[in-house]
Amino acid sequence: MEILIDGNYEGKLIREVLKKELGFSVNLIKKLKFSPDGIKVNGSWVTVRYELRKGDVLFLNVEDKPEEVSPYIIPGDFDVEVIYEDGYVTAVNKPPDMPTHPSHGHRLDTVANALARRYADRPYVFRPVNRLDRDTSGCVLTANTKDASYKMYSAMVSGKIRKTYLAVTDGVPGVSRGELRSYMRRHEESIIVREECGENDEGAKLALTEYEVLSSAGGHALILLRPLTGRTHQLRVQLAGIGCPIHGDSLYGKASEYIGRHALHSWKTAFPHPYTGESVELCAPLPEDMKRIIDLFELDTETLL
Repeated sequence: MEILIDGNYEGKLIREVLKKELGFSVNLIKKLKFSPDGIKVNGSWVTVRYELRKGDVLFLNVEDKPEEVSPYIIPGDFDVEVIYEDGYVTAVNKPPDMPTHPSHGHRLDTVANALARRYADRPYVFRPVNRLDRDTSGCVLTANTKDASYKMYSAMVSGKIRKTYLAVTDGVPGVSRGELRSYMRRHEESIIVREECGENDEGAKLALTEYEVLSSAGGHALILLRPLTGRTHQLRVQLAGIGCPIHGDSLYGKASEYIGRHALHSWKTAFPHPYTGESVELCAPLPEDMKRIIDLFELDTETLL
């Protein structure tokens, strides 16, 4: 990364620019400080106490190195739909039945493998900002640099990354718009299953979701969901908790003969760009199986246009 110093950074210490202006994490600043070619000005190594002058060229070696690449993420032989891409962020429209990252039984068929192939011309480190269940389709954000990863994580924790999901449910909420508020924890007999619980129960964590019923017909509904917290299986558990499990969700509802997974899609995502700070708004088109379910149940999608 090269930065030509203008009036904005003139007279400031590099340490101040890294921390306050560029928003680098403490760990990244330490790595730059102790790397022989981590921080240079006009081609020469300097410390973070260097005072920048107008016309200086500040070089920061934040590029990924071959030794930082995970040997467990092997480039796949397939592609994934990219809906946004620049030097800092890549967003993909993850199809159903594709895990986000490798795990036991899924070593070569994940989003990570697809992106490792896309960026095979350079050392690639997979940095997911958000993750989706294997059977949940839609937008997955990834950070392409160390500094972007830290900034996107900070944005996620502070609630600045806003996600909107679409779900088809079995059952229709009694109120067409509102907030789902409950406490959740891992079920004591499973490492996968989550359950709602009391506020003071061991392991309880608050889960908040805004929802809006967009259309309903024949005992089914198309629902828009905005999670305000990020609990595992949050949307699936909360909808089941009000008697409207997601269609096809065999874990919290029942399997479907019409779709081979739960009908949940991460539709829209908005986030502050890690470099410019400007708002980026993305939309992941619905996969074919969700479209079929919506058409089958005669749910109106006019509100999505």
